[in-house]
Amino acid sequence: MLWLNGAPLSLEEIVRVSEGKVEVKLSDSARERMADSRRVVENIVAAGETVYGINTGFGKLSDVTVPPDRLNQLQLNLVRSHACGVGKPMSPEETRVLMLLRANVLAAGFSGARSVVADQILALLNADVLPQIPSRGSVGASGDLAPLAHLALGLIGEGESLVNSEWKSSKQALIDAGIEPLELLAKEGLALINGTQAMGAVGLLAVARAKTALQSATLAGAISLEALLGTPAAFDARISQARRHEGQIRIAAMLSVLLQGSEIRESHRKGDPRVQDAYCLRCMPQVHGAVWTVLNHVADILTAETGAATDNPLVFAESGDVISGGNFHGAPLAYALDYAAIALTDLASICERRVDRLVNPDLNEGLPSFLTAHSGESSGFMIAHVTAAALLSECKVLAHPASVDSVPTSGGKEDHVSMGMTSANKLLQVVTNLERIVAIELVAAVQAVEFRRPLKSSTGIEKAIAVVRSLVPKLEEDRSMSSEIQLVANSVRNGEFLLSV
Repeated sequence: MLWLNGAPLSLEEIVRVSEGKVEVKLSDSARERMADSRRVVENIVAAGETVYGINTGFGKLSDVTVPPDRLNQLQLNLVRSHACGVGKPMSPEETRVLMLLRANVLAAGFSGARSVVADQILALLNADVLPQIPSRGSVGASGDLAPLAHLALGLIGEGESLVNSEWKSSKQALIDAGIEPLELLAKEGLALINGTQAMGAVGLLAVARAKTALQSATLAGAISLEALLGTPAAFDARISQARRHEGQIRIAAMLSVLLQGSEIRESHRKGDPRVQDAYCLRCMPQVHGAVWTVLNHVADILTAETGAATDNPLVFAESGDVISGGNFHGAPLAYALDYAAIALTDLASICERRVDRLVNPDLNEGLPSFLTAHSGESSGFMIAHVTAAALLSECKVLAHPASVDSVPTSGGKEDHVSMGMTSANKLLQVVTNLERIVAIELVAAVQAVEFRRPLKSSTGIEKAIAVVRSLVPKLEEDRSMSSEIQLVANSVRNGEFLLSV
């Protein structure tokens, strides 16, 4: 059970909810805060005061006052008009996280919404009734308006929802789940659609996957080092400690442990004329370690946002003030997500360079050309490397920051936007490409190590080799490798290699 109270959530909690493995409830303290802020809204309505978001239009229309008998229709119109997203729906995992994050924003007690609004989100989440939320259509200010409006549609029984892997009308989905449609009162439509929860949901899950991919990439790099008869000398703890970067220290330690006790290493310890390896092998602690630092920094920013009040206006119950601001602006997340995409693209680059060294007869330390015993007649891993290169090139395009762009919207009222949802979607594709590049390196490195038999690598690496071979047989003659690469990429995503080692 996870109790929401508006405080920041951990990445581990978010991943568990994304998998549908935990029930989520609203805490009593959150209910009290929400009730206090709701009273402020009700008092404003009763007094006939004019306050943005409660009894006015929105954006460019904020100077239009709406009469009391039309306030509920105002909120309904807001949700319907803003549900203009397009494209492939967000995944079930992303949708669950978006729902979790939006409920937690309401739980903070700055939104002026009744607790029943948060309860409705959590009722759908716990029943695994997932509103259809298109992945495109947000500029990241005033938050993720379109995606969050589609969430709100599901709460009121409109649009479509995913139930047991099938799409059905949200009205029918609510009936089947025994949940009454929500009626939106003053301020509550706006309380549901202002915020950064769509970019946050996609970004958080992308970062969680990226952390796993980084460790798998380090494992793949260790196997490549073995196959290329490299030296672990560059991973000596004293080197990394002299530079003081925690990420570098951690990755160097991981590599040292992975390579400990290798027969392959002992076979060429003496008489090897090389003083040092190529950068893609020698500099793994520096590059992989820097990526570790970036991902932790980005995760800190994104998890802090899970406990942030991102509405506009904000309701301050103690003073009774309702103040318009800009907490919905996605700049903090957009910058961080772009930063992660840049770092992961460089990680993909160093992985691709190791794949090249494994297959390139001019660089691969006596291994057969393209890792096939029948080169010429067979092409072996030639095009697997081409695929890695293509994926890397796409990452380089996607690494261009979306957050440097802005298109004025809402008649110029919203004249500077974050494009944070674009940053999140780009990052997700970079992570997906990285997982596939790591998979290609794993399969190629294992093929290469097996040309060093009967010598064995370390215990940990041999376990990883066994996992690869449980998924992909040795390439004895040419065959299509597409499905095999994706199978290994799925295992990278699921952390199977890390569990084995």
